[in-house]
This record gives sequence, structure tokens and C-alpha cells, in this order.
Amino acid sequence: MFTPRAQNSTLAASLTVLAAAFLAGTTLLAKALGTGALGPEMHALQISFGRFLFALVTICGAIAVVRPKFTRPHLGLHAGRSALGWGGVTLMFAAAAFIPLSDATAISFLNPVFGMLLAIPLLGEKVGPVRWSAALIALAGAAVLTRPGGDAIELGAVLALCSALCLGAELILIKRLSGWEGPLQILFINNAIGLCIAGIAASFVWQAPTPAQWAALAGIGVLMAAAQACFVNAMARADASFVAPFFYAALVFAAIYDAAVFRVVPDRVSVIGACIILTGAGLLAWREGRVRAPFPAPRK
Repeated sequence: MFTPRAQNSTLAASLTVLAAAFLAGTTLLAKALGTGALGPEMHALQISFGRFLFALVTICGAIAVVRPKFTRPHLGLHAGRSALGWGGVTLMFAAAAFIPLSDATAISFLNPVFGMLLAIPLLGEKVGPVRWSAALIALAGAAVLTRPGGDAIELGAVLALCSALCLGAELILIKRLSGWEGPLQILFINNAIGLCIAGIAASFVWQAPTPAQWAALAGIGVLMAAAQACFVNAMARADASFVAPFFYAALVFAAIYDAAVFRVVPDRVSVIGACIILTGAGLLAWREGRVRAPFPAPRK
């Protein structure tokens, strides 16, 4: 399931859209838990714990079936990646309780932009005019979505921006790990470490979940693992520059889910901000697809 496959652009596009639908579903369930739709309002730290718990269970099931060969891991990079991933996921779940899902999803597309910006001081990368232009365009869209002068909506946008910053930093470590270890090994170690971090943090805010909340937590973990599996398989069947635009379908799914469940319809500001961010992110994806420099393997 996680080994290189023959190129198939149609299947790659379908898998990417499916991954987008799954990912938007995790945010929908997090919003339902955080806003009290399924019982008492649940803290984002506890929602994050459920995400890592059930994602790890799902990945262990995949490992039992696939039986991949594990290599010696670089635990330092894994620890840093897992801490950033936990922070990014937790902040995104918190943001989902304050702002429309379409806004939170649009801001999440800043991940590669922040990753590019952080790669300048951390990896010594040189950034040309096209990449700088893409970053400035995407950040301008984020500025629109923060709605300066707002109240709860502004807070949610700031939380989503902080989430994108954490996940952008995580991208740098993922790129290094992906050239050294297998996908299932990376997913397993990431979720195992993430579960430990999330468990400690959740212990300070723990409340007994209702059966419906347990089901939602399980759904978040399973959908997240399914999204990762679909995306990894899509990347094995087509170039990243081809796959990336299809992942923006998550924005459409988020808007549909939000309208169907919470009766929240994106307003003009949301549409304008999302379009600006997608323009910048799309330009960056195109540029990255044309020039792809290999990342050095991590030192053991």
C-alpha cells in the first residue's frame, strides 16, 4: 500500500480529493466536539488526544497487515516533528470552534508558505521572486480572513495562523525524514510520540466523554489516518505539483459540511480571503513542482 506504484494521474487525483474530504471531516467532528453539539464542550487538548489515540490504533492495524520493514529511526527529528504536529493539530481544533470551517481550512493552506519561509534560516534555502510573490499573496489572503477589528472570529483566525506556522515548521522535518525512513514508520512513530504528548496535556483538562463524543474522537483518528494513507498513495502515483491543487478541494468539502451541519455559509470576506490564499498557495505549488531540490538525509 505504501510502495511506489505505476503512474496514474486519474487515480492520484481521485485519492487526493478523497483525502481532502476525510481531512475536512476531521475538522467538522472537532468543531462538533468543541462547540458542545455532541455533549459538554470538549477542550481542544482532549480532542487532540483522541485524534492521536485512534489514528495510532488505525496505523497499527495497517502495520499488522502490510508488515513493513522498519529501519533505525532518527528520534530527535521525530520528537521535534511530533511536537510541532501536536501543536498544529490542537490549535486547528481550537480554531474550528470559533470560525467557519472554510476559513480554518483556507488558513491551513499557509502551511507550505510558512515551511518555505522557515527553510530560509533553517536550511539555508534561496528564495526567488516567484516564491516570494506566492508567499506575499497567500499572507495577504490570511490578513483578509483575520478580519481586523473582529471579536471571536479574529481570535479563531489567529489560532489557525499559529496552527499553520507549527505545521509549516513540521513540513521541514517531514521532508528530511521522508528521504530516510518509510511512510508507515514515520506515521507510526509520529503518532506514538504525539499520543504521549497529547495524553500528558489532556490530563489537565480531562472530562469523561459521552458515547457520542467517543465515537466522534474515533472518527477523527480514523479519518486522519485514512487521509494520510490516501495522500501518500496519491503522491506515489503522480508528481507533487499535479497532486497539490486537488487537495484544495478540502476547502469545498469544509464549506459543504459546515453549511449542512451548522448552517454556516461562507460570506464575501471568506470567499475573497480563501481565493487569495489559494492563488498564492497554487503559485507556490507550481513553482515547487518545477524545481525540487533533494533534502539531505538526517544524521544518526
